[in-house]
Amino acid sequence: MSRALRECWLSFGQFAATFGGFQLFSLRLLPYVPKSLLRPGLISEQIYSLGALSLVLIMFGGLFVGLVLALQSYNTLVEFGSTDSLGAFASEALVRELGPVVAALLFAGRAGSAVASEVGLMRATDQIAALELMAVDPIQRIVVPRFIGGAVSVPLLAAIFSAMGVLGAYLVGVHLLGVDAGAFWSQIQDRVDAYEDVGVGLMKSFVFGVSASLMGVFEGFYAAPTAEGVSRAATRTVVITSVWILLLDFIITGMTLPEV
Repeated sequence: MSRALRECWLSFGQFAATFGGFQLFSLRLLPYVPKSLLRPGLISEQIYSLGALSLVLIMFGGLFVGLVLALQSYNTLVEFGSTDSLGAFASEALVRELGPVVAALLFAGRAGSAVASEVGLMRATDQIAALELMAVDPIQRIVVPRFIGGAVSVPLLAAIFSAMGVLGAYLVGVHLLGVDAGAFWSQIQDRVDAYEDVGVGLMKSFVFGVSASLMGVFEGFYAAPTAEGVSRAATRTVVITSVWILLLDFIITGMTLPEV
């Protein structure tokens, strides 16, 4: 067997082992979720740490995406004489696609890596081992609150991202490009559907939040107890979560496209 083929086989084996371990970890974690809901203090603390502290990043990200989206779409709509549809065009794109996806990617970069680093540092400093010696389950005490906090935070952050994006599109479209304000908002009311757009966007953001949070706690919990291991866990969390979010977005979009 050549060296390249052997390395490829080893990489595939590592991937299969990691994927299997991720599935077993998920099955191990889920039974603790109902019990952890009875301790809202731990969850609210994680929602603040993961969600509220990401709010400024999400708001500025949404605002600038809305500004750019309005500029780009206006040039296209001018060719068809449909500049009054700028609000509907920007809102549908933000609520259904850009809001959930970009907010989840920003969350993975900021909060997902923080969770992996925090839990990985607990592993490296033997805090998890100490909890196990005291007969305290680290999954229930450390992992599950962070998982629930992230899963709850991402839909809220995605909604704020979309709202700021619509505001940015309004500022550019109405105050810079001269689109009629009444037409801007009326088109949004007529075209944005509560189920097909808002509902799908919320479903996507919840799925992305679960994926990002689960990957962060998984990588941190099984990180090598060294500085390099913690750093690698944080990096892997961001990279794998980003790819996974884009793949899930494609799958969910294909499943929820409205019938023509």
